[in-house]
Amino acid sequence: MRDLGVGFGYLFKGQRWVARHGRQYGFGLIPGLITLVLYIGMLAALLVWGSAFVTWATPFADDWSDTWASLVRGALTVLLYAASLLAAVLTFTAMTLLIGQPFYEALSERVDRDVSPDGTAAVSDLPLLRELWISGRDSLRVVVRAAMWGLLLFALGFIPVVGQTVVPVIGFFVTGFFLTEELTAVALQRRGVELRKRLELLRSRKMLVWGFGTPLAVTFLVPFVAVLLMPGVVAGATLMARDLLGEETRDGAAAELAGA
Repeated sequence: MRDLGVGFGYLFKGQRWVARHGRQYGFGLIPGLITLVLYIGMLAALLVWGSAFVTWATPFADDWSDTWASLVRGALTVLLYAASLLAAVLTFTAMTLLIGQPFYEALSERVDRDVSPDGTAAVSDLPLLRELWISGRDSLRVVVRAAMWGLLLFALGFIPVVGQTVVPVIGFFVTGFFLTEELTAVALQRRGVELRKRLELLRSRKMLVWGFGTPLAVTFLVPFVAVLLMPGVVAGATLMARDLLGEETRDGAAAELAGA
């Protein structure tokens, strides 16, 4: 259970780090703002044309009575909005990290240099395009895994009582796990840690992962908040990645991050 608090603590340590490095914070905001604008545009289009799309996709209801057709299509429209919102939450981090790969690589490397005992940081020797390809490929794999969990939880949501109480809680823990994978990947990929190994590391310390990712899953329901927190979250995930790999952090940096 101690890891639960440690994981939660990395959220604050990351925000504290960017607060002390205002330039890095502003630099790290750019990808999130770009992604936010894109997602707002897509969700706005869905609100405008979602109902028409459901009507077009359900021609079998044309011959039904107006009451039944409206009820079914209304329910499907609500499900479409809910599924789209869930997809936005699940993919927002992945898309932001993909767009902001160069930004977050630089930020994460800066954190590593700041807290490393010898002032160095692991540096990838891969070309930028290769890094983007690996990041995009791994993000897609993670999104597919998350989508499979989402479909399962969506189906379980129809179970009376349990579907309205237990399932949403499980959903936040599942989302938190995958968010943490995406975020720690910035630092771990730079160290040459492949997706399978990253997942093994996270599964070996689930409490740490849930302590970090589950509060984020709740917070990231508000995309604008996610944008503001993202630089600090990447910094915190870098510190957490060092913990997962058992890397040392110089005492002065650890004390300063802890607020000593």
